[in-house]
Amino acid sequence: MQKSIEKLLKGVFEFKEKDFEKLRNIYIDLKDKQKPHTLFIGCSDSRVIPNLITKTLPGELFVVRNVANIVPPYRIAKDYAGTTAAIEYAVNILEVENIIVCGHSNCGGCKTLLHGIEKLDNLPNIKEWLKISTPILDELKTIEIKNPDYLQLYVEQNNIVYQIKNLLTYPDIKKKVLDKKLHIFGWHYIIQTGDIFTFNFEKQKFEPLNIK
Repeated sequence: MQKSIEKLLKGVFEFKEKDFEKLRNIYIDLKDKQKPHTLFIGCSDSRVIPNLITKTLPGELFVVRNVANIVPPYRIAKDYAGTTAAIEYAVNILEVENIIVCGHSNCGGCKTLLHGIEKLDNLPNIKEWLKISTPILDELKTIEIKNPDYLQLYVEQNNIVYQIKNLLTYPDIKKKVLDKKLHIFGWHYIIQTGDIFTFNFEKQKFEPLNIK
């Protein structure tokens, strides 16, 4: 047996014997229904674990993860639309109170955007998916940024803001936001420090997350 799958199997048994028992009552309450308060839209990156960084319990987050935490603009899809369907379900059926779009440092999807998706001919589905975010590169043509680290940061953070704009193309989301029944947040998580920066809509910039 491969060591990686053996590790997973051991983890399953340890979860059942230890962690599950600690949360047994919560799981019993959740067996027939869920009522998460927040839709968390994050990157599929293995280093970003939504429940870990938010210290949330089962049933609190409805999680959507994909390459580069992208939100497709609203449309009635004629193709497979997992992210759009999950957003629609969270907002209209589960009636979440919050939506968090969470990007992160050293994002491979954003790095690929920055260096050009035209190199992805051998990965056609990733190429098509990342096309959704290519408009954020237009602003790079109007500003001069020489530091490669700052360029990466710029793309990661602007990608988060762009996905929030895409969320507001969903009619029910826009209405609920205007009625103050739904709140949207943009987070940028720094892997090596654990810090989170949140988008300030009034100042139009990211600031350190502060609970006060």
